[in-house]
Amino acid sequence: MNPLKQVSYKNALVITSAAALTFLIVFTISHSLYIAAAFSCFLAIFMTIARAKAVSRRAMAIQGAAPEMIDHLRAGVQSGLSLNECLIGLSDRGPEILRPYFLRFRDEIYLSGDFEKAIALAKRELAHPTTDQILESLAMAKVLGSAELLNILRLLGNFIREDLTLRREIAVKHNWIKNSAHLSAAAPWLLLLLLSTQPSTSRAFSTQSGALILLAGLAMTAAAYLWMNQLSKLPEASRVFSGSHLGRRL
Repeated sequence: MNPLKQVSYKNALVITSAAALTFLIVFTISHSLYIAAAFSCFLAIFMTIARAKAVSRRAMAIQGAAPEMIDHLRAGVQSGLSLNECLIGLSDRGPEILRPYFLRFRDEIYLSGDFEKAIALAKRELAHPTTDQILESLAMAKVLGSAELLNILRLLGNFIREDLTLRREIAVKHNWIKNSAHLSAAAPWLLLLLLSTQPSTSRAFSTQSGALILLAGLAMTAAAYLWMNQLSKLPEASRVFSGSHLGRRL
């Protein structure tokens, strides 16, 4: 099974369990189904958005591992290994996050012996523009016998490192703003939790008007959180080589 699908199933189970547990705890404190349901929904929304960002974290982790991947490939090529051997070596000596993908690359090579098909599989599963560029360079070298492969990998590695450095500097500056926004979003709900220990508050939010207020609060909190995440999102490179690679087009 694709690792991303495994993660999505696990995330759904974690979010459902956390929402159910939150409902029970808040209902025990407030004795109000409406308030407990609101908190359960708030946590589910927050966790869903936060877990969705795991895709971005995965993309950053793959990009962060790309320079080490290039170093490994350059060392293999310089030592006289074939491209197949260099890529298969990533399955046990490469960056941790890339090893499962190149294990499947190795299995495909051993099963079919088709380098093009194995490269296409790796590109499809990694689904990242940086690895697309690296794998496309290798596909080009395999087809054309490029004598400039080492120079291409060196230049590509330098470019990726510079891009990573810039993105990390921007992320550090954004983090304190995002943390403040998280606290601002949670503060009204923490206050509601404290006030819900009073019977009068529970009764007030157990009415139709109270339920509408809770729904409006959930909608505004979710919209504000999504807007904040969108504003702090860095632009991502498009996958120019996401289709069939050079070897099949020539």
